[in-house]
Amino acid sequence: MSDAPQGKRPDGQDRIAQTDLQTDRPHSARVYDYIVGGKDNFAADRETAAKVLADWPGLRTSMLANRACMHRMARYFAGLGVRQFIDVGTGIPSSPNLHEVVQETAPDARIVYVDNDPIVLAHARALLTGTPEGRTAYIQADMRTPGALLGDPSLHEALDLSQPVALTMIAMLQFVEDAQHLVEALVAPLAPGSYLAVTIPTADLAPEARRLADEYTRSGIPMYLRDRAEVERLLTGLELLDPGVVPMPRWHPAPGDQPLPDTATNMYAAAARKP
Repeated sequence: MSDAPQGKRPDGQDRIAQTDLQTDRPHSARVYDYIVGGKDNFAADRETAAKVLADWPGLRTSMLANRACMHRMARYFAGLGVRQFIDVGTGIPSSPNLHEVVQETAPDARIVYVDNDPIVLAHARALLTGTPEGRTAYIQADMRTPGALLGDPSLHEALDLSQPVALTMIAMLQFVEDAQHLVEALVAPLAPGSYLAVTIPTADLAPEARRLADEYTRSGIPMYLRDRAEVERLLTGLELLDPGVVPMPRWHPAPGDQPLPDTATNMYAAAARKP
């Protein structure tokens, strides 16, 4: 079944009323929302978005390619028989969300969303309208405190961590300096046969990404770019799946997809299995 977050109304407004939205400073989820055409953003978010788009107008194309890659990854894992998902850094809901993609293939799938932006909490209702056979849940947590995230009762009510889980970290690890330890901490409690999927910004493909990272950092959102070798190291101890660490459009493109040149995006995509 679909459930509201524990201890709060489905729309999250009881928590929102008590939370500082920090609308005077940009937030990565809201900057992303504005660039891809959303409406849940504020002046500080739009100001940062305008600056990064001025440096690289192709950023919107890359962000849309990132979302399309997330959809392909979700379908891929569902096709492998995975029925439990943890999506870290969910962002402001934009249909189809991960649970909609997964439950289209596997109606009994269970999905736990995680984000630290109270704006996402305000829209959690859209993340909780899954199939009757499955389950969705939302955790308000910061990925940089993996102990609190992994210990949240809602996670354990929705998922059985003794069984394989697909952990998705889509366009999130660029906001963490020590991404290696974070990945290790989040993967450690997952059962063998679990999967990790990532998309990660790089300057390897689009040199404009360096200016993008500098602008985000100046705006108060530190961003760390990683080259291909660094992305591969993040997956140390896991079994890298085909086609390896590749530009996003090359990760299992869907039949009929219009091919994008590698330089049209600034992100690598990869998935790996926990042995």
